[in-house]
Amino acid sequence: MAFEIIETNRVSNNATYQRIKHASSSTKTDMIFGLFLPSTYEKSDMTPVLYWLSGLTCDDTNFAIKAGPAAFEEAEKQGIALVMPDTSPRGENVPNVDSYDMGVGAGFYVNATSPPYNENYHMYTYVTEELPRLLETEFALGCDNLKSICGHSMGGHGALTVALKQNEGQWTSVSAFAPICNSTDSPWGKKAFESYLGSVEKGNEHDATLLLSQQKEQVYDEILIEQGLDDQFLFQLKPEALEKAAQKVGQKLTINNRDGYDHGYFFISAFIKNHVAFHGERLTKKKRHLAVEKISAIGSSFSETQGKVITCKAMVARGPKQPLTHETITVDPPKAGEVRVKVIANALCHTDIYTLDGLDPEGLFPCILGHEAGCIVESVGEGVTSVVPGDHVVPCYTPQCCAPTCIFCQSPKTNLCPAIRSTQGQGIMPDGTIRFKDSEGKPIYHFMGCSTFSEYSVIAEISCAKVSKEMALDEACLFGCGVSTGLGAVWNTCDVEVDSSVAVFGLGAVVSLNRIDYLCLLFC
Repeated sequence: MAFEIIETNRVSNNATYQRIKHASSSTKTDMIFGLFLPSTYEKSDMTPVLYWLSGLTCDDTNFAIKAGPAAFEEAEKQGIALVMPDTSPRGENVPNVDSYDMGVGAGFYVNATSPPYNENYHMYTYVTEELPRLLETEFALGCDNLKSICGHSMGGHGALTVALKQNEGQWTSVSAFAPICNSTDSPWGKKAFESYLGSVEKGNEHDATLLLSQQKEQVYDEILIEQGLDDQFLFQLKPEALEKAAQKVGQKLTINNRDGYDHGYFFISAFIKNHVAFHGERLTKKKRHLAVEKISAIGSSFSETQGKVITCKAMVARGPKQPLTHETITVDPPKAGEVRVKVIANALCHTDIYTLDGLDPEGLFPCILGHEAGCIVESVGEGVTSVVPGDHVVPCYTPQCCAPTCIFCQSPKTNLCPAIRSTQGQGIMPDGTIRFKDSEGKPIYHFMGCSTFSEYSVIAEISCAKVSKEMALDEACLFGCGVSTGLGAVWNTCDVEVDSSVAVFGLGAVVSLNRIDYLCLLFC
């Protein structure tokens, strides 16, 4: 779909606000929408989007100019995009009247069926079909229905009705500021429905209160409404009608009545961060769930590789102070007591750099570095019972065998189990052999019993720490070293007590941050 970026502004960091024009098939006019992209957009293949629908007389710029500074700051924090469409079609041939609540700037987010508006005023289709399709196709935004919706006044009416009409997973969450809640009983709504649809009755399918009343059960985990108690248009909005409908069907509805606030943008600016965070929390949760589903689906193909040598890519350390090389390697099937894993996510630890710099006395080359990873079990060797193919695991350096006869595992003072420690230091598996070979068939040493800078790796069964499939593996990987050593440093080594004064040196690593997090958990 063709589009033109007519304006670009840097907001903060690498976040941007753009105005984008395109020819709309819904309105048969050019349409312009605003788009905020967080700094994480270029690095992510799954950016959620929050739709903002503005109120009467607004165009695509009002929200960005008046509430953008607060909204964009929170959207950047949440890692979500914001899209701000216009409120109606515009142009020389677009029907209009001399009234702020009809015509241009007042499309009411419906598809007009009555002339002269039926030719261009198809804002419902534009917001629910055409604009989402453009954002998905051209910007990879809102894919897999990773989108939420919010709005103000007429736009609040639009947000509620769109979310309630499309209530089968198309939207993740919905909220509104001072929305027209019962539009068929509002002067604004009656005027719009009579002009656009031919009668007030035909507006029933665009009345949030009536739509909610028709639901048989709770549609969203929560619907959030912000309402100023000094709103000069409160008689038009009727939030009490929506509240009654919500109680009838068991829908959780939170209405924050704000004393002293009216209907304007000062009101929106005061609380927009709360709403962006409300949607961001739910969009992030859904994003993680989708990521878990996609990652778990990888396991369905493991039957094709089990018991066979796998050819894959790896970053190989050929020698000290040499750049890692991107190579094709082979990974043998796991032997008894071993597990082959597919590496999904990696983190970088200073120990990897320490070894690559040639400072590690146990550093052997060529080797495959990496020991902080989130993985999926591809296959298991004979005798392995603690994990099965498809399980999510974090590889562990110096794992515990937990044998009753192991004095280290049974000791309350240490868990530095020596069961496989000696072979780890030699860059080999516990049976004294190697599972990696380069393209010439030459062996590549293992590293710390993990070697996760490869698409596939083989580790000892006791090195597998099983984690919940609901946890994102790009976060779980930090438990392999950063989290565990950070907590251990405070909990075990320092043995910090309440009211202790603590100094933490080096705030650049997750280890140090974890120490601070744990200290806060311990003392706060």
